Amino acid sequence: MDEVLPFLIISEAYHHARVDQVLCEQHPEHSRSLIRKWLDQGQVWLNDETVTKAGQKLKAGDVLRWQPPAIQKSDKIMPEAIPLDIRFEDEHVLVVNKPVGMVVHPAPGHYQGTLVNGLLYHCSFLSGIGGVERPGIVHRLDRETSGLLAVAKTDQAHQNLSAQLQSRTMKRHYDAIAEQNFSQSEGTIEAPIARHPVKRQQMAIVEGGRFARTHWHVKHAFHGYTWLGLELDTGRTHQIRVHLKSIHHPLVGDAVYGSKRKHPFKVDRPMLHASRLQFLHPLTQEPLSFEVPVPADFQRILDLLAQK
Repeated sequence: MDEVLPFLIISEAYHHARVDQVLCEQHPEHSRSLIRKWLDQGQVWLNDETVTKAGQKLKAGDVLRWQPPAIQKSDKIMPEAIPLDIRFEDEHVLVVNKPVGMVVHPAPGHYQGTLVNGLLYHCSFLSGIGGVERPGIVHRLDRETSGLLAVAKTDQAHQNLSAQLQSRTMKRHYDAIAEQNFSQSEGTIEAPIARHPVKRQQMAIVEGGRFARTHWHVKHAFHGYTWLGLELDTGRTHQIRVHLKSIHHPLVGDAVYGSKRKHPFKVDRPMLHASRLQFLHPLTQEPLSFEVPVPADFQRILDLLAQK
């Protein structure tokens, strides 16, 4: 077996978990149906034996290996000379501060102007583990969320950073403005997230969904609004937005998960910013930490609230 393949030693937390469930955790950028194709094509091994059943149960101590798809060229995804706010770069990884309104990776209707388009122009190579549409992308931010993202330039770096996400040694901190005031100064939201059973374009708290945990603390309380700091233990789609909605403190400006409250200021996006990112360098294991201030539209609302 080729030792450069990504692998995972199954912990007690994954004892009796399904193979496809674990691979979905390792590759949130891929759909479950795509991961099942890997199984059909013999690209997954358990203790050096080929696995073909998505529902095969794992045991603590098992070694799971898999072969992610190699990147393929696509005529739809072209390099573009898009200005990028790069905060760190070497031959293995880069960290970029994504602006509000930029889509991270191409998708139907967005094959131009994405972060990936800009990265393909800036870099001579990116990790192929993310597949055709998402080269180098280890984790994502929503289009209207600003802030820090780590991007892998090599497959080895991608595998290591993905493992740090899984083990929660990569720390992602966010700033947010939520509705109403909190009765406590800090707390943790732990509730499973899955696709909404009716509104299929949304996520929701669903029994039997994927485990999700968000830590929050109050940075400043205004009249009827709160500036929050948050840290993710997991990275589910729309996790912060869904979790805050579930405790009746939705993000200000969130048209999907927010309330119908009328604000005394103009807001046209969810007030969420990825302000700090910490991880170990994928090759040297040097601790790296990056921080960026909130963008102008976020700061404008903080300033207005401070005047009330």
